[in-house]
Amino acid sequence: MPVSSTKRAWIVVAVLIVLAAAGAGAYLYRMHRPLAGPSAGPPPDIMSQLPPGAPVIAYVDVAALRKLQGSPLAAMLGLAGADPKEDRDYEQFVRDTGFDYTRDLDKVGIAIWPTSLLTPNGGLGENQVMTVADGRFDPDKIKAYALRTGKLVTRGTQSFYAIPSNPPMSFELLSTSRIALTSGENMNILAPVSNAASNAAMQARIHRVAGAPIFAVARTDTLPKNFYDNFRNAPQLETLARSVKGLTLAGQPQGDRIDLALDAECDSFTHAAAIATLLDTFRMFGTVALSDPRTRRQMTKGQAAFLAALASKVKVTHQDRRVRLTLAVTPAMLGSSSSPHAELR
Repeated sequence: MPVSSTKRAWIVVAVLIVLAAAGAGAYLYRMHRPLAGPSAGPPPDIMSQLPPGAPVIAYVDVAALRKLQGSPLAAMLGLAGADPKEDRDYEQFVRDTGFDYTRDLDKVGIAIWPTSLLTPNGGLGENQVMTVADGRFDPDKIKAYALRTGKLVTRGTQSFYAIPSNPPMSFELLSTSRIALTSGENMNILAPVSNAASNAAMQARIHRVAGAPIFAVARTDTLPKNFYDNFRNAPQLETLARSVKGLTLAGQPQGDRIDLALDAECDSFTHAAAIATLLDTFRMFGTVALSDPRTRRQMTKGQAAFLAALASKVKVTHQDRRVRLTLAVTPAMLGSSSSPHAELR
């Protein structure tokens, strides 16, 4: 089978990762709720299958998001179903495997070990990724499909399928309702826990938000070293960037709206206050810049509407050592309506 067919065959892997990454990019919960409030709770069972020590962990309850089927947000989240006229490759994939993520995917847990930031085309680059997904799978169809291009690998008591796609992938059917996928042709990408304190901090962050249908947590002390190269000529900004020790993400869709928030944990109150002031200044400058017709002419109408709503509606606050950004994203804000405004709650 040609490489292009292999890539299409493994569209489900990309879908799972995109969904989880989307959850990590959208830190969702009502802004008036405290972090330790209704979002707190024990981690979902699927999280126990992810290796300990991963510096980035995310979770998406796709079944909960599927309740948005009647909303314009469903299309934006990729849950409205594939259009055969626009995505015939995916329709063929569904027929061959019996799996349609818009119908059969329920939950996704993802662990990432970043070695680089996102590539220019938005991909995950060379980062190591492990995804565990719950849903409804047809093992016989999926195995037969995998063997068209891949191979069955047995190591001790473990058997998994290695797929020589670009990048290579591996997967293991844990049951008819759970599948594990990793980047590379090896299921063993376990990373050691760096130290007990770091792991305890990660577990505390997870428990803080694990009651939400979408959440993610990250340790920023594991960012690729080249990330800070962007601040080489701005030592004050580099100091502030390095002061951020962790990110906590969580949230809840609300009808046609998705409430977004991002909490950054800093090493001191002083740095948190400075970051909050800087972000609010950037937001105000952005509002002014976007009011200039010359600036708007360099963007599409949808891009201009989104950035205008983002700059005018995002709220920056800080408390103690935490900085919080909150925003409610609506279909209008993302171009599903003629209105360019987002509602902030």
